[in-house]
Amino acid sequence: MNTQVLQKSNSIGYWASLAFEKHFQKTLKHELEVLKDKEPEELHQMRIGIRRLRSAAQGFRLVVALPKAAQDQKIGKIARCLGGLRDLDVLLEALENRYKPNLSTIEQVEIEQALQKLREQRHQAFKKVRKLLKHQSYLMFKEKFQEWLNNPIYRDISQLPIQKVLPDLLLPEISQLFLHPGWLVGIEKENWETNNNHDFLLQKINSKDQVIKINDDTSAININDAEKKKLHSLRKKVKEVRYQMSLFTEFYGSTYKAYLKDMKELQEYLGDIQDGVVLRNFLESILQSNIDKVLPSLVKQLQQDREKALRKWQVLQRRYLNIQVRQNFRLELLRPLNL
Repeated sequence: MNTQVLQKSNSIGYWASLAFEKHFQKTLKHELEVLKDKEPEELHQMRIGIRRLRSAAQGFRLVVALPKAAQDQKIGKIARCLGGLRDLDVLLEALENRYKPNLSTIEQVEIEQALQKLREQRHQAFKKVRKLLKHQSYLMFKEKFQEWLNNPIYRDISQLPIQKVLPDLLLPEISQLFLHPGWLVGIEKENWETNNNHDFLLQKINSKDQVIKINDDTSAININDAEKKKLHSLRKKVKEVRYQMSLFTEFYGSTYKAYLKDMKELQEYLGDIQDGVVLRNFLESILQSNIDKVLPSLVKQLQQDREKALRKWQVLQRRYLNIQVRQNFRLELLRPLNL
């Protein structure tokens, strides 16, 4: 390892430093406003900054040597604390502005009970965020990270040209994404146990039978709890891939950006599905009753939103279960531009 300043702008170490600087400064930019707790968007932006900083720490872990107080585990702790508060903001916004206005008076009374509990939980979550941002460990994290930015410590491979190593950084993440079991949610097993098993993804995925079953009744699309967990896990992997790919947009062309756009949409649609699951679980926990009976209008809205999100997800599911699409994706990563 060494501490010299890398002069060549095409080295992987140089670009790692740029990524750390960008996301660290974005995180700090919103800190004071988060502590004021007046604008939820400030928390959202700080959470994005810290998430992307963690993504950079994970993506460049073989390139740089971060101090212990600023490593991935420490960043993750901060991200989880901010994320807990942000998740409650999302629930509050959805209940207050999206669902409640469309409910009957009777159902609005029930929702207000849940909202009151949710506000109490948010108050406690904000106290945790405030405590964290004033805690010695967070102050140490900022100090040590800034020290590293002022005097970076690199590993030996930091001298390599970034174009030469980008595929090695990106392809392992894409492989893990493509191997995730969440892609097969809703696909009947017998449809891929064929004589041409090795060609299933290419030959079978365009069949109308290869999608989640959609019925004409009000339940429309049904996925069980295990499948919901797989989709939630897939979303987290998609998010990791998206953030890592975002670090390198300058080294690829429009095709790469199109794949990145798909990752963003996948994260959004799978997030919408998960948000519905979380909201329903929260309401059932607070109201201690079957919300299908207590909040029938809300349940119908949740089902419609879930169906809409699942339909959008299915389009991308079919696309990325096509073996040619996967192969083209891999090939694109092998061809970074020379800046």
